[in-house]
Amino acid sequence: MNPNDTALLLIGFQNDYYAPDGILNGVVEASAKASNTVVNTIKLIEQLVETPVLIISAPIFFTEGYEELVDPVGILNTIKEVGAFQASGKGSQTIEELSPFQDKILEVPGKRGLNAFVNTNLATTLQQRGIRNLVLAGAVTSICIDSTGRSAYEQGYNVIVLSDCISARTIFEQEFYVENIFPLYAKTLESVELLGQLDLGSCTQPS
Repeated sequence: MNPNDTALLLIGFQNDYYAPDGILNGVVEASAKASNTVVNTIKLIEQLVETPVLIISAPIFFTEGYEELVDPVGILNTIKEVGAFQASGKGSQTIEELSPFQDKILEVPGKRGLNAFVNTNLATTLQQRGIRNLVLAGAVTSICIDSTGRSAYEQGYNVIVLSDCISARTIFEQEFYVENIFPLYAKTLESVELLGQLDLGSCTQPS
């Protein structure tokens, strides 16, 4: 796999999901701990940050009154009801563990729903950078990861979902999607397997 046409897309690595006091931490807590999601993702970024692999984040956030949401249902309605991911609040901020890499991660703003391609310039960014392989990490496995992954596949990208860098609502859901859903349109790998498949031999590695 060529690092020059590969991007790592980070979805939902925000305090409301992953901080201990996050409003929606309970949604992904068990799965995140079982998969060691944050630790594995940070280790992966440490290996990729000085390589040609493009690292992108697609955070979700809303105004205080959630004017962006019109008759929301499901998880978006829950977000509005509990007051999660408000742009002016701590909950929408990127988790502290990613702060050392802040200047190395390209943020794609505008995500308001499940699919990171909708209402953002993600597609344009990937096209301009000549990306062919899109690697997904983050939350929630059955919602934003799946929705974004399917969209990427339909647009012609080679989709890779990192099984140890994503978090679901339950451990069962995590295992079910990794084993039965993602293989329908994507390759599922652990982060160390991804590193093994990337041709990083000629790339500068962090000390």
